[in-house]
Amino acid sequence: MTLIVTFIASLFLAFPQTAAPRPAGERFDLVVRGDFFAGFAGDRARLAKGMEACERVLAESPNHAEALVWHGSGLAFSAGMAFQKGDMKTGGELWQRGTEEMEKAVALEPDNVGVRIPRGALLLQATRNMPPEMGRPLIEKGVGDYEHVLALQSAYFNTLGDHPKGELLFGLAEGYSRLGNGEKARAYFERLIADAPASGQTPKAKAWLATGAIPKSEGLGCVGCHK
Repeated sequence: MTLIVTFIASLFLAFPQTAAPRPAGERFDLVVRGDFFAGFAGDRARLAKGMEACERVLAESPNHAEALVWHGSGLAFSAGMAFQKGDMKTGGELWQRGTEEMEKAVALEPDNVGVRIPRGALLLQATRNMPPEMGRPLIEKGVGDYEHVLALQSAYFNTLGDHPKGELLFGLAEGYSRLGNGEKARAYFERLIADAPASGQTPKAKAWLATGAIPKSEGLGCVGCHK
């Protein structure tokens, strides 16, 4: 359950703005994410509802990138549940389908924050219990998604609240730490403290800078308004 909650919390990163702001009516994540988060917390009916909402959109618009990335995340989450039950065949099939859908979504709209963040968050969380040789390329891809979001938001990043800034910078710092790139991890933890001191992630950043690790008691999920 702890891993599930951590996964939800990380996906609950705010999407304050895309590189090219869209009308509020097109914020697809606001339509489905409540159902997905409830589903990831164990409510199968809500997960099914979110998946069905994506499938309705995809039936009419097969290349709807945000529907694809959320549907793919649902498949990947279901893969994890299958693996936990020992059903490796089903888990493998669901994981492949889910990652392929997320990959397609990013290829369709590489500059959409609402596509990059869900995939990056999913990959950074899903790799925590993977063997290093399997997890490393996926961690690199997740960090790449977060790096791309940071570049997209560079022109207005300083105008964002401490919460979304802190979550993005923490994801980058912690991801680079897991990749063994201490230099980049340190740079992002220091930037987090400087740019988002009220994000709630500052204690974790200070702990890492002091010890090279984040205390397990601190957890790794989103901190702040979603708790």
